[in-house]
Amino acid sequence: MEQQKRIAVINDLAGYGKCALSSAMPVISAMGVECCPLPTAILSTNAAFPGYFVDDYTEQMERFIEHWEQVGVEFDGVCCGFLASAKQIELVIRFLEQFKRPETVVLLDPVMGDHGRLYSASSPEVCEGMRRLLPYVDIVTPNLTEAYRLAGREYPEGSVSDEYLAELGCELCAQGPECIIFTGISRENQLMNYIYKKEADPVKVCVERVGGDRCGTGDVFAAIVSAGVVRGLSVEEAVGKAAEFLKKAIAYTNECGTPPRNGVCFERFLHELYF
Repeated sequence: MEQQKRIAVINDLAGYGKCALSSAMPVISAMGVECCPLPTAILSTNAAFPGYFVDDYTEQMERFIEHWEQVGVEFDGVCCGFLASAKQIELVIRFLEQFKRPETVVLLDPVMGDHGRLYSASSPEVCEGMRRLLPYVDIVTPNLTEAYRLAGREYPEGSVSDEYLAELGCELCAQGPECIIFTGISRENQLMNYIYKKEADPVKVCVERVGGDRCGTGDVFAAIVSAGVVRGLSVEEAVGKAAEFLKKAIAYTNECGTPPRNGVCFERFLHELYF
């Protein structure tokens, strides 16, 4: 029998408002993969709520990494999300140098901003530091704002063409990653995920748009893609699985009247993720 796969998830943990670790842990577990959290910060709520409490976990991250080194933990995948400081970027680089094996799939979800603006919890210093992670990762899942930040470009006005996305994907892959997945691109009544791989034709995965923006959708997307690829799906298959799952879960969340900052009500559909 095949040994159970294991993914380390480096992200923050919010007590309320599903995102980051509180989304990734159930999703990755439902896909039959062991999820090992490495918290970057502990928050009372996600950052969409005013006045949230946050505890920076940089020192504790160092202790996690040291102990995992001591006990010899091995990972089939690493999924990295929100990082609170340049120091944490240095810790992630150390982590990957220690734990990344030739077969380990590393996915970076570069949580920095959206719609041309940085999130309140992010900073220009962290955005600049994110670029230093690119030589260490295999797959990157930026939205357009994050992709332009990684490339050092100005955020454009209006829509972007497929040709321009291919140019941007080529530029980012030249810095190390094998694959860039540009996520959540609006095209009329659809959301497109544009997959650019080295030495392959780009692939577009589109689904019907079923509502406005919601907190935590990128975290669910990254978790499904990470677990799917670790379990043997192609990137295209994993992206399709993530897009369809989110479409169904978001439609249900809208029916429930759940506020956008509360995240996605995905729990009733988790059983559909296992394969």
